[in-house]
Amino acid sequence: MIVNFITLNRKMKKIFIQLLLLPALVSCMKTNDDIIWSDEFNYTGLPDTAKWGYEVGYIRNRELQYYTYRRQENAVVKDGNLLLTGIKEPWEGFEYTSASINTLDKFSFLYGLAEARMKLPAGQGKWPAFWMMGINRREVGWPRCGEIDVMEHINSTMVLHGTAHWHNEKHVSSGGTIPCNVREYHVYAVKWSPDSLVWLLDGKRYYGISIKDSVNSTSEFHKPFYILLNFAIGGSWPGNPDSTSLFPDTVFVDWVRVHRLK
Repeated sequence: MIVNFITLNRKMKKIFIQLLLLPALVSCMKTNDDIIWSDEFNYTGLPDTAKWGYEVGYIRNRELQYYTYRRQENAVVKDGNLLLTGIKEPWEGFEYTSASINTLDKFSFLYGLAEARMKLPAGQGKWPAFWMMGINRREVGWPRCGEIDVMEHINSTMVLHGTAHWHNEKHVSSGGTIPCNVREYHVYAVKWSPDSLVWLLDGKRYYGISIKDSVNSTSEFHKPFYILLNFAIGGSWPGNPDSTSLFPDTVFVDWVRVHRLK
């Protein structure tokens, strides 16, 4: 009887632990039927032109790279991943080439769960990002269009950044960080609802802000956004590469998905 009682306690303990974990597991469960847009990168060649366009040239932030157009050395899909590669090479008067692709004029959405499974480079001056901006950027400019940085990483630190930018009489931002070994694959996500923006790493929340009723002049986040993936080199935030920075280096993107809110 004593043995059976101990066995029963162990079973009850196991069930209790499972019940404790159930809410967290349920919150991370998603099904393919709630996907409203995705690229699984299960093809080979240049990024799908029905889904992705390119930023070309010098764009922002005192960065050092020239973003190229439809150049496989900088942006290519193979072996089930999108590869965004930064290369140290002379190009159009710049010292580096890289790629920045986006869904502007191809796909945008208002509210949902945006996520990507990625493996990132690390090193001085390296700045990969998965982010979103308002589709009205051309009309109202930045930051009035709003910006949601789902994931940014700089330099060699094993720290992930998630940030929102908007206009409230001037440029304002709010963001959080979390330790992360970016050299391994992780799922980076933002859950965007009419009430809030919530940042998640591998399904676990690490930061959030309220946008309910456009509190703190957050009306930008109640309009459609488009998606960007890029690999910047140098710039005003990370600083420039140095002798320890190895190139070429690559951002690996296993997939990108947008789910409708449930």
